[in-house]
Amino acid sequence: MDREWVVEESVAIKAEPAAVYGAIADLRRMGEWSPETFAVWVRGRSIETGTRFVGFNRIGWRLWFTTGEVSAAVPGEVFAFRVASFGMPVALWGYRIEGIGDGSTRLTEYWEDLRRDSRGAGFVSLLGKVFTGVPAERRAQVNRVGMRATLERLKAALESR
Repeated sequence: MDREWVVEESVAIKAEPAAVYGAIADLRRMGEWSPETFAVWVRGRSIETGTRFVGFNRIGWRLWFTTGEVSAAVPGEVFAFRVASFGMPVALWGYRIEGIGDGSTRLTEYWEDLRRDSRGAGFVSLLGKVFTGVPAERRAQVNRVGMRATLERLKAALESR
């Protein structure tokens, strides 16, 4: 099987785009949605393009952190961030928000592996395997499962309001 470099998953949520954006753009709440991220420390109060943060993650007994920077923050439309490890690019994560009528929103979560053809890509892939237990070749598969869980948790929380 060829390695996947980009993954995306979508869900329809019975909530307005502004409410969906508010939930995903509050990085401090990421631990509520993500099965892998359990906490996020954000530098500063507001979360906008350029905001830096540290994500704390776990799979089973393995714990690690990554640094991130918000790369797009357009309320009701898109929220995205780049993740690095030891200053080397790891991934781009993002959410596209699309109103689909009836007060509902299609939320698409996407991920792109940035560990290719760059300085230190092999080293960062090795670190990823050591810290997470997931080889780079399987990261897309693991993320797809995690993204489905994240989207379902967001949907449940937003639709219960």
